[in-house]
Amino acid sequence: MIRLLLADDQALVRGAMAALLDLEPDLTVVAEVGRGDEVVDAAREHSADVALLDVQMPGLDGIAAARRLTEALPGCRVLMVTTFGRAGYLRQAMAAGAGGFVVKDTPARQLADAVRRVHQGLRVVDPALAAQSLAHGDSPLTERETDVLRAARDGGTVADISRELRLSDGTVRNHLSSAIGKTGARTRAEAVRLAFDHGWLL
Repeated sequence: MIRLLLADDQALVRGAMAALLDLEPDLTVVAEVGRGDEVVDAAREHSADVALLDVQMPGLDGIAAARRLTEALPGCRVLMVTTFGRAGYLRQAMAAGAGGFVVKDTPARQLADAVRRVHQGLRVVDPALAAQSLAHGDSPLTERETDVLRAARDGGTVADISRELRLSDGTVRNHLSSAIGKTGARTRAEAVRLAFDHGWLL
C-alpha cells in the first residue's frame, strides 16, 4: 500500500483528489494539509511514501516545500499536482527534488499511475509542459531582478519597492529596466505578466 500525503490550500480540490485516489486498491491517503509549511511534519508523522503538492500554497509554496521535504525525508517522493502548468515551475520543481509534475485536470487513472511511477523512483512529466519547458528555457532573470518583479506585482511605486526590498530607488529602476529588456516587454507590468506566465515568478 502506497501512503499518500496531499497538500493543497483548496479543501474541495484536496477532498476530491483524496476520494479518487482512495478508490485505488494500492493507494491510501494518510494525511491532508492546506499549507506548505505543514508538509514536512505531516509526512514524517504519517510515514508518507509520496507527497502530492500544489505549487501555490500559503505558509510556503509547493516548490520550497518539495525542497524541504526531500532534504528532511529523502525516502518520501514528491509529485507536483497543480493548476499552474508553467514551464518555469516545472524546472524549479525538478531542481527542488520533485519526481513528477502533472496538472490537476489529469484524468484520475493517469494521476494514480503517476503516483505509482514516482513511488518507483521514475520521472513523470506532463508531455505538453515538458515541450513548453524546452521552448522557453531557463529564466533569464537574476535573483534580484526576480525579487524586484515579484515586488512590482502589486503595482507599487519604485519607492514602495525600494522600501520593501531595502534597495535604493536607482537600483530598483536599474533592475526593472534590465528585467523589461530580458523579457522583451514594453512596460514593467508586461514584464511581470510575462515572467509570471513563464513560471519565473512564484
